[in-house]
Amino acid sequence: MARPTQREQAGAAFQEAVDLLERGRAAQAVAAAQAAKAMAPRSGAAREVLGVALYQAERFREALRELQAYRRITGRLDQNHLIADSYRALGAPEKAIDPAREALKARLPDEVRAEAAIVGASALADIGRYTEALSMVRASPTRERLSRPYDLRVWYVTGDILERAGRTSEAAEEFRRIIRHDPGAFDAAERLARLAQH
Repeated sequence: MARPTQREQAGAAFQEAVDLLERGRAAQAVAAAQAAKAMAPRSGAAREVLGVALYQAERFREALRELQAYRRITGRLDQNHLIADSYRALGAPEKAIDPAREALKARLPDEVRAEAAIVGASALADIGRYTEALSMVRASPTRERLSRPYDLRVWYVTGDILERAGRTSEAAEEFRRIIRHDPGAFDAAERLARLAQH
């Protein structure tokens, strides 16, 4: 933790980083979060906000380092999906699978578990393990009638994996599900139209 004289400054820099992230200004958030970390290097919160800012700024190698430090300091697994996605972005999908599985076994909010399932399944599909990928993404329960934004993402990734596995009619059904709830979501309509041509 920060020394008492620095605690206030570290807290202010941390809050500035959070505010900048909420406004979508990742690059500026990185600078504020780095200041918070410099004053409070053992603060899990400072390492977390820096890791998230770096991830959003697409500085994946640095993001990975900070998010892993956050996990070590706090023992929390709620940013494992970003750790996993950073590995994917760095071209190492095989390293993304364990952090995603770890998050899925933990007691985390549904949305965080859905994101872990999405990233882990996508990583498995990247290396051609489609059956395992589908099993992982389908382990994330979705609600058909009152769909939440992350339900649409789960269905989209399911459709994407099915298409990559050559199961086009099942893929089309997933994209149809999305369009029923939100006709403009992602590129689901275009993908469905493309599948209909085959």
